[in-house]
Amino acid sequence: MLQQTQTSRVSEKFLDFIKMFPDFQTLANAPLDSVLGAWQGLGYNRRAIALKKIAQIIITDYQGELPDSKEILESFPQIGKATASSIISFAFNKPTIFIETNIRRVYIYFFFFNENNVDDKEILQIMEKTIDRDNPRKWYYALMDYGVMLKKKHPDLHKKSAHYQKQAPFKGSNREIRGKILDLLIKKKYFTQSEIERNLENINSQKIMEIIHQLEKEGFININEDYIEIAK
Repeated sequence: MLQQTQTSRVSEKFLDFIKMFPDFQTLANAPLDSVLGAWQGLGYNRRAIALKKIAQIIITDYQGELPDSKEILESFPQIGKATASSIISFAFNKPTIFIETNIRRVYIYFFFFNENNVDDKEILQIMEKTIDRDNPRKWYYALMDYGVMLKKKHPDLHKKSAHYQKQAPFKGSNREIRGKILDLLIKKKYFTQSEIERNLENINSQKIMEIIHQLEKEGFININEDYIEIAK
């Protein structure tokens, strides 16, 4: 949930999501439209479908227990090296090295304040020497909180990173159109192509169909002969 989504938005959704899907089994068995409905407002819906797939893998292959292996976690959908490492540190309190926005901000502030184009490789070398190996969970919580504080005092620190990219506008983007299509299908199970086009009347029909076919390819929806629906 926290991948590219603000903590304030996640905090509103997290408890409700966990209440609806309290364990891997419940999430694995849940209809996709229920998962997507609970995910609304968090952006990047592909993360929701990945989370459901991960729950299914854990039930099928790991007896319902989350593995504490970084290599195994990296094999799961939408889980990269940084996310896998953060899970190891937060869920199991084992020391791993990873960078996220607020952590990067802290290290740039203390070690690269007068530099630009700072590569994460340089930060990782220092992190290896500074991580609290006895209680990494507490250490990372502290780093992230400190990074949030620094953002208020030095809002442009993140621009010193070589990995800084200005996010493309959401309005009018494919992301926005994808979200609108999924929102329609969550509220009403079946839509014809023409009904979707009528609901998105200001958007080119060819663009809509391109996105619909992409959503089908990614496993979000099924395109039947007469209607379109959220995948089962």
